[in-house]
Amino acid sequence: MNSPSCSLSIMVARTDIPFMMETIPHLVRTSYYPFVEKVLFLDTAPLTGDKVGRPGIGTLEQLRENCAQLQSMGVVDRLVDMNYDDTYRQRMYKKHFGSVPKPTHNWKGYPILGTIFSLEETVGDYVVHFDSDMLQYQKAGHSWITEGMELMDKRPEVLFVRPLSGPPRADGTLNQRVTYEQDDGFYRFKFFGSRAYLIKKQSFDAFLPIPVLWMDYKNEWLKQLPPRLLTWLNYWAGRGKLDSWEVMISRELERTDCWRATLANPDAWTLHPVARGKDYIDALPKIIGVIEQGEYPVGQEGYYDLNLDLWLKKVGVHL
Repeated sequence: MNSPSCSLSIMVARTDIPFMMETIPHLVRTSYYPFVEKVLFLDTAPLTGDKVGRPGIGTLEQLRENCAQLQSMGVVDRLVDMNYDDTYRQRMYKKHFGSVPKPTHNWKGYPILGTIFSLEETVGDYVVHFDSDMLQYQKAGHSWITEGMELMDKRPEVLFVRPLSGPPRADGTLNQRVTYEQDDGFYRFKFFGSRAYLIKKQSFDAFLPIPVLWMDYKNEWLKQLPPRLLTWLNYWAGRGKLDSWEVMISRELERTDCWRATLANPDAWTLHPVARGKDYIDALPKIIGVIEQGEYPVGQEGYYDLNLDLWLKKVGVHL
């Protein structure tokens, strides 16, 4: 039986240099899906927002060298620079937002245009996206991607699917700051997370366009303006900062009957590292080795953010 056509899309930037040579092969190795292609999308734009202060920022040349090495190793198939051409920005923003704001990144320096580019410029009917710092466990023989595709076919109101967030808890609950509802084999969310997800292109295109959201203004009267008018003002003033793409998606999920699903199957789960200093980078190969065995420290169950102290003890590193 042929698997549905799906590409793997991973975004990389200079901030990812300290860990990408460990995490990207790990993500590919544990995905267990016959992707049509595996693509690295390079953000070559100057760093802005909180990205400027990230530890271990390298040069664009180092980023390109790492990416070329991953391609030569057969980890990925293609390397693509994000397209920041004005004509492309106008065309893609018109499709995705129904309007054409100027900023390419949000207020934190996250590439909104680049995210759109990394979805649009892939082949296949589906796309799996990972941020390059993510960590993943998947039991051999299991595929959360296949399970997600089957869920989308059965429940067309589910637009985004991701694996379990954090190792499983015995009672099946999640440690989440946002509300969710339990359904048949998955958890329903109106909040969208952009670090790891599966989409079906045709369904996602039907969801578009979504309104652009801008960061809060000091002037109360400006906050009351319709999104399209705010976009027009920001376009001509050139001073506004975009809110997060995941917030824009979440707001539209709240306005519609659509959902984001987190699969409840304990055979696949992900972790997001928060602290990425020297202790984490030094221990990362051991942490990945433990995760790929399906192991985790007591106390990590149900938590999406990686508790570094617990993991350092688990892998035998003592501070």
